[in-house]
Amino acid sequence: MVAAMVAGAVAGALLATGSAGAGAADVYATQVSGVFAPPSALVASSAKTYDLEKVPAGARITVGETSTPAGTRVTLGVSGLQAGYAYGAHVHQKPCGALPEAAGGHYQNRVDPVQPSTDPAYVNPRNEVWLDFTTDAQGRGHAEAQHDWGFRKGGARSVVLHREQGGAGDRLACFSVPFGPRQG
Repeated sequence: MVAAMVAGAVAGALLATGSAGAGAADVYATQVSGVFAPPSALVASSAKTYDLEKVPAGARITVGETSTPAGTRVTLGVSGLQAGYAYGAHVHQKPCGALPEAAGGHYQNRVDPVQPSTDPAYVNPRNEVWLDFTTDAQGRGHAEAQHDWGFRKGGARSVVLHREQGGAGDRLACFSVPFGPRQG
């Protein structure tokens, strides 16, 4: 299992890219993968599970971002999670830590001046990146979100899996992601 976590971390680091293809100055693209482990694991992981039933150690996650002057697309793929479960997932402001709260609040394009944010004018899938999904019988799931806006530099740092779909819910797991700022 330790070897799988190390291999996942190395694969994630190798998949991260700064730009892609023609017009590379106008495109930021990254895809990173991780293997979930408890925060107390001997080998540190960028993918942390806080609920071993819903997100078992060894479950996998891949997050991709493509940002152009036209907007940003974020993709999420998971495997090894609890089968047939409806997970919430959102981009968060800070990297993952030993405690679920370390990731801070949801990334918001228009930041709610009142924090923690609960106002539906700010907490919605148009202003935040919502990646809710339901796993299949094998525990796999996929989601994507497309926006005509991009991330502020350093403002988006992780994806958190939540117990419930929609705007909130207990934090089950977290994956630190090197999201980039919108280009152009």
